[in-house]
Amino acid sequence: MEAAERSLKEIEDFISGHLKGKGILACSGGLDSTLLAVVASRVAGERLLTVFVDTGLMRLNEKERVKAIFDKHKLNYRIVDASEEFFSALRGVTDPETKRKIIGAKFIEVFERESADFGAEYLLQGTIAPDWIESGGSVRDTIKSHHNVGGLPENMNLKLVEPLRDLYKDDIREISSFLDLPTDVQPYPGPGLAVRIIGEITRKKADLLRSVTAIVEEEVRKALLPEQRPWQYFAVLLPVSTTGVHGDKRTYGGTVAVRVFNSIDGMSGTFTRLDWELLDRISTRITNENKEINRVTYDITNKPPGTIEWE
Repeated sequence: MEAAERSLKEIEDFISGHLKGKGILACSGGLDSTLLAVVASRVAGERLLTVFVDTGLMRLNEKERVKAIFDKHKLNYRIVDASEEFFSALRGVTDPETKRKIIGAKFIEVFERESADFGAEYLLQGTIAPDWIESGGSVRDTIKSHHNVGGLPENMNLKLVEPLRDLYKDDIREISSFLDLPTDVQPYPGPGLAVRIIGEITRKKADLLRSVTAIVEEEVRKALLPEQRPWQYFAVLLPVSTTGVHGDKRTYGGTVAVRVFNSIDGMSGTFTRLDWELLDRISTRITNENKEINRVTYDITNKPPGTIEWE
C-alpha cells in the first residue's frame, strides 16, 4: 500500500472513531482544511456541514474559488459572511498575538452559531503539526499562536476533532495528489491578510493588500511552471510611509514587502532567489496599479531566524 493511501485510511479511521454525531468542519480553502473537508465528507456524508467564513481578510476571488471546489466534490457546505464582525473585533489592535487570539475566538463564535443551527456537537479542524508546534506549550516556546490552536478559547461548547494533527505540509500535498485534489494552492494562514497587515487592520488596508497580493501571485504564476513555483509568494503591508514620485509629483506613500519562500514542510526554509526581471515587473505593477504604494522591498530572510509569515 502506498504511503498516501495508508495515510488516507488512517485519517478516515480517525474520523469514523471520533465523529459520533453531527459535526461542522472549519474550511479556510487552504490545502489542509480542503483535504479534510473532502475526506470527512466521504466518511460522514450529510452528518457533516463544511463552513467557510468570509472574514473580509481573504485573497481576491477566494470565496468563489472555494465554492467551486465544494461544488465539484458535492460537499454539504455553508458560506458565512462575517467580515463586519472581524473588522469590528480587530479595530485598534496592533499586537500580532492579540490579533491571532481575537481571530481564533471570533471563528469559534461563528462556528458555535452554525453548529447550533445545524445541531452539531463536533468541530473538525485541519490543524497540522507545525500549527501546534509553533503555538508552544509544555517545554516548547511560543513562536506564534496559530488561530486554530493558541487562539482557541478555553471554554468551547464543541468537541474538537483534528485528524491531520500529526501530519506535515508535504504529507498533505502527497495525500491531496493521491485524491486528485489541487496541490498548487499555496499555503494560506487561517487569519488571512490579518497577519500580513502590520499594525491596525482596517477594511481599506485589506482591500489594498488584496490587490497587491493578486499582482504578486499572478506574476509568479505567469513566469513559472507549477513545478517551478516556490512554496509561498505574497505581500506584506508595512506601517511605513516614504517619499516618492508619481509622474512629476511628490508622494508620501505606503510600503509593501514581497515575500517569496521555498520550503518542504513549513518548519524551515529559504527565501527564493527570483529573477530580477520578474521582481521588476512585480514592483512596477504594484506601484502603477496602487497609487497609495510608492516603495516595494524584497524579504531575503530565511527561516530561521524569521518565520514565513511576518506576524
